[in-house]
Amino acid sequence: MTMTRRGLLAATACFAFAAPALAADYTFRFQSSDPAGNPNFVLQQGWAKDVEERSEGKIVIDLMPVESIVAHNETQDAIATGILDGHITDLSYFAGKDPAFGLMGNPVGAWSDPEQMFDFLENGGGTELLNEIMNPYGLQFIGASTPGLEAFVSAVPIDSVEDLKGVKLRAPEGLVQSVFAAAGASPVNLPGSEVFTSLDKKVIDAADYSVFSVNQAQGLNDIAPHPIYPGFHSMPLVEMSMNKDKWDALPEDMQQLLTQSVHDYARVQVSSLVEADEAAVAEAKEGGKITIHDWSDEERAKFRSIAIGEWEKVASQSPAAQRVYDALTAYLTEKGLVD
Repeated sequence: MTMTRRGLLAATACFAFAAPALAADYTFRFQSSDPAGNPNFVLQQGWAKDVEERSEGKIVIDLMPVESIVAHNETQDAIATGILDGHITDLSYFAGKDPAFGLMGNPVGAWSDPEQMFDFLENGGGTELLNEIMNPYGLQFIGASTPGLEAFVSAVPIDSVEDLKGVKLRAPEGLVQSVFAAAGASPVNLPGSEVFTSLDKKVIDAADYSVFSVNQAQGLNDIAPHPIYPGFHSMPLVEMSMNKDKWDALPEDMQQLLTQSVHDYARVQVSSLVEADEAAVAEAKEGGKITIHDWSDEERAKFRSIAIGEWEKVASQSPAAQRVYDALTAYLTEKGLVD
């Protein structure tokens, strides 16, 4: 994911950088699902240094890029067996272990703003639920961030759920495709590398792809000039978790320090992404060739209600997935986000 250079530098500067500690009380090896040099990985490195500074050198986190030790979808097992101490990764990578991880990792249609997800985690029972379903796998959930609420790429005007009917769109297999199909669209499975060409040749009308700033940088809005922003469908949960036994061995003040550091990191990442998106939106509007569509709360609620019907199918696949479904729907109902 890209962001403005100014935004990246400003975000990284929000973290304090300390000189390497001579002797740490706790040294943990974490693996990220992002490659070295990726802006998200740079921010994650800032988080690791911030932890070292906050703990006055007592905690040192050796953060490695994706595939350094194990494959991106094997980190959960590696943490449980002690090969890794922790990870920063998309929770939905582990849906094969339990569909609860996929439903919690990206409940399609649930969120219209990162703060909604954060509130669910911090005040709606989400954190407690995640530890209920992660602890049996030997992991402790510390906190989460997100790579952002994705915009929606479209060559045709889409202002409502009704407008989705018959739209041929690219979407990844699984829950995203099933929700769009339930909404009346015609989803197709295409790799990300084929999205631009498929839109340009009118093979598809629209695409689930990435955040607005990435779409703009890659020229997607030039050939599909009716983007939906802010998005309405997809916002992955990126978790920071570690080996439960090692977490339990930490003093309470160190546990609290790690929890607070992830909370602060998440806000830094989101603010950086918002800055990048706002700059890209301004650039796009200045060009005068695109029309940005912002769905009403009512239309978002309609799409969310359709999505919940698909969540229910996932919920039937495991007891943990049912608990996730119950928690999500209870929270959304309480907040008035579903009809």
